[in-house]
Amino acid sequence: MMASLVGENPGFDFLHQCWNDDPALQIVIKKLLAKFPQWGIIAVDGVLVKWDE
Repeated sequence: MMASLVGENPGFDFLHQCWNDDPALQIVIKKLLAKFPQWGIIAVDGVLVKWDE
């Protein structure tokens, strides 16, 4: 995921698709969300959520 290199938000829909497609990516996505809280996306009970809505 190039997002981790540049800090650019890949978008909720893209992250959500990756989250659902591959459980191994969930670990990577959780780390990205912790590193970039300004994206406004969190993982709650195994589900990705936009916290600004």
